[in-house]
Amino acid sequence: MHYYSLNRQSPPVDFKEAAIHGQAPDKGLYFPEHIPVFDSSFFHGIEKMDDDEIAYQVIQPYVGESVPDNVLKKIISETINFPIPLVKLNEKVYSLEMFHGPTLAFKDVGARFMSRCLGYFSRERNQKLVVLVATSGDTGGAVANGFYGVNGVEVVILYPSGKVSSVQEKQLTTLGKNIHALEVNGNFDNCQQLVKQAFGEPELNKKLFLTSANSINIARWLPQQLYYFLAYKQWLDKKHPPVISVPSGNFGNICAAILAHASGLPVQHFIAACNVNDVVPEFLKSGDYQPKKTIATISNAMDVGDPNNFIRILEIFEEDISELRRILSAYSITDDETRATIKKIYKQYHYILDPHGAVGYLCLERFLKKNRELKGIFVETAHPVKFYDVVEPLIEAKIPLPAAVENVIDKSKVSTKMDVDYGYLRNFLLQLK
Repeated sequence: MHYYSLNRQSPPVDFKEAAIHGQAPDKGLYFPEHIPVFDSSFFHGIEKMDDDEIAYQVIQPYVGESVPDNVLKKIISETINFPIPLVKLNEKVYSLEMFHGPTLAFKDVGARFMSRCLGYFSRERNQKLVVLVATSGDTGGAVANGFYGVNGVEVVILYPSGKVSSVQEKQLTTLGKNIHALEVNGNFDNCQQLVKQAFGEPELNKKLFLTSANSINIARWLPQQLYYFLAYKQWLDKKHPPVISVPSGNFGNICAAILAHASGLPVQHFIAACNVNDVVPEFLKSGDYQPKKTIATISNAMDVGDPNNFIRILEIFEEDISELRRILSAYSITDDETRATIKKIYKQYHYILDPHGAVGYLCLERFLKKNRELKGIFVETAHPVKFYDVVEPLIEAKIPLPAAVENVIDKSKVSTKMDVDYGYLRNFLLQLK
């Protein structure tokens, strides 16, 4: 498998080179030259297959010969060694819980897969690897956990000051060792732009072995498909595929879901569940893509005003907007509606939603009201305890602390504060050589 740049000004590369460099030299995102398509028989017998075997069949065509099969199987086994349950709320609505990994967020699958791939590749080079990542919430903790203590790797995480939850901040600022947290006086888009500047500077990339752990990196993005294949394995009504509602910020997760569908995964329809950062809902209405300034919300991991991965979704559909609209709907949800949904679902089902899952649930509910014959899945991307300060007052109850949170909650935060200043970031990176 080779990957080409969506800016189409760089030569194609294999999985290894795309994963190591993150972004193409022309600053474009990498995209697979072809999308593998499964025979329908694969899905007819999927409930009898082991999770590891499903994951191997999905990922191996994308990796090709870059990783030996025995190594890839070990990486996969370590990537998905936690539950990914599909939980029934009622006869028409199910929750796909992606938060049972080590940092209680859906980013764990991508971060674990990527860290292990890069760890394998880095052994072949006698040079320290610097992983640079921007986070709007959960990516930072997942990347920090995935790379913590890996020899020859330094991780630099940029996050917007005051715009991630207290638990999220603890997860990315308390590890120390090879994990460095930069607290940026700005928003997520500022952090993301600084990261892009670093990757776009040839001189810096000559001096450093630099790569990204954001969902722009194929090694982070592609394994997120696994969630949806494993959800379908658990979906009982195989004659009637589900509608899937995905809380969407940078659009990597829903893009992976749509890629899985392009590979043959049976899905009735997709919903991009957005908060008031509504660039994509507005695009689907008007056909005009207009980035906007980010608005801070209680579903902070979705606070993105110019989603990186949406260009990959357009590529899957060969920029055919009418076909995209046939497969994808998008809604925009306010904080007040999110809070009301958390309260309602706890009262009705004694089920605790996090703010992102609440947005996903409400968008699915709205779609199903207009399509009463269908059933659906909404995605719970993070454990509600990560947003206890929002959720607990709404449900008027304490959320039990999982062990993963107990281990960090009392630790001291260690971060380096900085302004939106590329020169400062550049100097910080160079001192890690």
